[in-house]
Amino acid sequence: MLKVLYFASLREAIGTGAETIELPAACATLGALRDFLGARHAMLLTAKNLRAAVNQQMCGMEVAVADGDEVAFFPPVTGG
Repeated sequence: MLKVLYFASLREAIGTGAETIELPAACATLGALRDFLGARHAMLLTAKNLRAAVNQQMCGMEVAVADGDEVAFFPPVTGG
């Protein structure tokens, strides 16, 4: 199982802050997982400058994901 977290506007658009999914065999990287989840949550594919973390470490979409990982997706944020 894989825990997926969504933050800020992603959480609002998707309607949940977290979900637990069975990791598909075809999803060996974070990018492949994003594409898989994008079939249900289009904002993951359309958000510009989407950031992500695996096990609380910010990383690129080429990073490997494995069963038991925690993945978080963050839209770009601004603040002051």
